[in-house]
Amino acid sequence: MGRTSKFVLNSASTALLQVVTMVAGFITPRFLLMAYGSDVNGLISSINQFITYFNLVEAGLSSAAVYSLYKPIAENDHGKINRIVTAARNFYIKSGFIFVGLVFILAIVYPWITHTEVLDHQTIFLLVLVLGVNGALEFFTLAKYRALLTADQKTYVISFASIVYTILNTVIVVVMSMLRVNILTLRVVALLSIFARSMILFVYIKLNYKFIRYDADPDYAAMDKRWSALYLQIVQTVQNASPAVLITLFSTLKMVSVYSVYNMVMSGINGIMSVFSTGVSAGFGELLVKDDRRAFTKAYRDFEYLYYVMASVVYGVTLATILPFVHVYTHGVTDVEYTNLYFALLFVLNGVFYNLKTPQGMLVIAAGLYKETRIQSTIQAAILLVGGVILGFKFGLIGVMAASCLSNLYRCIDLLFFIPKTVTHLSLGPTFKNMIEMLFMVAAIAIVSHFIFSTWPGSLLTWLLYGACNLVLGLAIVLGFHAVFEHKSFHIIIDRLNSLLGR
Repeated sequence: MGRTSKFVLNSASTALLQVVTMVAGFITPRFLLMAYGSDVNGLISSINQFITYFNLVEAGLSSAAVYSLYKPIAENDHGKINRIVTAARNFYIKSGFIFVGLVFILAIVYPWITHTEVLDHQTIFLLVLVLGVNGALEFFTLAKYRALLTADQKTYVISFASIVYTILNTVIVVVMSMLRVNILTLRVVALLSIFARSMILFVYIKLNYKFIRYDADPDYAAMDKRWSALYLQIVQTVQNASPAVLITLFSTLKMVSVYSVYNMVMSGINGIMSVFSTGVSAGFGELLVKDDRRAFTKAYRDFEYLYYVMASVVYGVTLATILPFVHVYTHGVTDVEYTNLYFALLFVLNGVFYNLKTPQGMLVIAAGLYKETRIQSTIQAAILLVGGVILGFKFGLIGVMAASCLSNLYRCIDLLFFIPKTVTHLSLGPTFKNMIEMLFMVAAIAIVSHFIFSTWPGSLLTWLLYGACNLVLGLAIVLGFHAVFEHKSFHIIIDRLNSLLGR
């Protein structure tokens, strides 16, 4: 199977996973909100964000393992693959035990740093432990499979296994929420779904990688990029977990719940954008290893252009529809006000800046430039943490999200100059133009939508129609703009898609 075919299959499966994840992500919090209230929903979201920090004990293991597997997979060197996979597994087991220890410490401390009258300290203690089990199982079961399949450009296998897990988990949460089962019991039963995903991956590896042996002599030297990759993972973890943690410290669990609703939407949107980038870094990593500069340059320019076109549509439609969605989604929940224009603008702007740098960030992973980007990654994390503390203390959720926007904006500017100089050796002009056009298109879609669709929908069904109309509008604006002003690049992509479809 060629790179393009793998990209299409990986993208299609990731798209399906993101659709399932988005639907599940919309369904489960709604049932939790209605059954248990904003305090419990905010509590679970806050605990999960704290636990996300503990994933740092993985310390770049996945990135280092994937990068080190590119070459032996390309050369079909089974011995080397076995040594790397064994080393990765050993690291994951050790990291898993550290993770469990950190979760236990959090379970002791967390009941004393949060304020809620809904659950007692003992229940919160047990809830932290139960939510931590899910992360622990990632280390002990899933992780070693994920690295191998990602490096071999077979993320579609992970996607399909995750779809099964997500559906089972959603069914369990919805049914038990409707029955008003104790929240702790609900989370314990929901753990059963993760075993289904692990079993699917275990069987697939056994059937398709029969040469894999975990008793080979581990090649720890192949994982030497682990500590350099740590910095990149710190940034990703800080970026994902810090807002909810800071809001927990400087505000209330109800505001954490507000954050979780907006973040749920943006996580789904970021998931849609990941469809266009998941698995691509492995393909570009293969081209870099083979030093096929001509193929690399063409593939990267095409990918970058297409990515920004898609991002323009996705975030333009998101900006136009997020407030009406939140209004409909939280209808009937009266313990806190969820619909806020400033929240919507900041969350979407943060998502735009986060994805504006995706093509360049993908090349950091593909080229294994973890050590070379440590300083920049540290600055990015510092902007979010320091800015989040200062602005969050004074302005709460708005201040934390403003700090997150500044953090991502800095990284966009940094990678805009770093990648052409270090990896592509191409002019940064086309990339900068693509970025500006994307920002312009996002604003244009939202403004035009505001004047055309002035009335908000009153139900989920009418919102779906409202969203579909905005999607058509967004596609018309973006494709029309590029067909007229970016004629050459636009038709190159159209020709490539027609070729892929066999036309």
